[in-house]
Amino acid sequence: MPSLKDLKNRIASVKATQKITKAMKMVAAAKLRRAQEAAEAARPYSQRMSAVLANIAQAVGQDDSAPRLMTGTGRDQVHLLVVCTAERGLCGGFNSQIARLARDHTRKLLASGKTVKIMCVGKKGFDILRREFASLIIDRVDLREVKRIGFSNADQIGRKVIGLFEKGEFDVCTLFYSEFKSVIAQIPTALQLVPASAPAAVADTTGATAIYDYEPDASAILGDLIPRNISVQIFRALLENVAGEMGAKMSAMDNATRNAGEMINKLTLNYNRQRQAQITKELIEIISGAEAL
Repeated sequence: MPSLKDLKNRIASVKATQKITKAMKMVAAAKLRRAQEAAEAARPYSQRMSAVLANIAQAVGQDDSAPRLMTGTGRDQVHLLVVCTAERGLCGGFNSQIARLARDHTRKLLASGKTVKIMCVGKKGFDILRREFASLIIDRVDLREVKRIGFSNADQIGRKVIGLFEKGEFDVCTLFYSEFKSVIAQIPTALQLVPASAPAAVADTTGATAIYDYEPDASAILGDLIPRNISVQIFRALLENVAGEMGAKMSAMDNATRNAGEMINKLTLNYNRQRQAQITKELIEIISGAEAL
């Protein structure tokens, strides 16, 4: 049984931890608002760009002049997985959920005889995946020194992906990230980047039909638009991850603060009971000594 001094020291230690978790919760809450606004602002641009890409791709169809980033290599053998996670922990199961989705996808591909290559964006995803797939990791992007994610960071990753594709390093590229829904809900998502899977073109509800002339031509426009779209989708994924990380960290620190409070109550109750028992024992010894005299 721990002594009164041990219990007192433990209560003080848990109180200090509670102060830290409460402060981290407040910091995460302050950062969450900015991160959520950035993620929500990026969604319309990303969706609109996908719609424009779909309209132009519909005009090109399966033309031989279409960019290889849209048509692909014609094979499905080598897969590149770009796994985006956070650089730091203390955010519950946020990182592990993304890594689990990527891990399950990797196992499925390997079981079907495919070749898998992994690019990790974020330290935590790298730490989780290297335990089982260390030999498959070909690159790691470190963003710990970046205080605020910008498009330039995503563009660097996009250029790396395009460079690997042009060298014939892979046939299919899939992006893994967590889509932010709310403070308590982040959904792990897989998005195919290469070949560019453009959504269906938006239908015209007015009944009017229009013929567009592209200058210089639709294929040339796609050749410039698809690489930009890859960087935009990566940028959106990074922003969604930042918002999801802050939401998960806020929730995790709130739970930690609440658990610390419950632990302090239990330790204080144990301390008071033990102290009362010790006082009672001393009183009994005094009374017994007085009666013996």
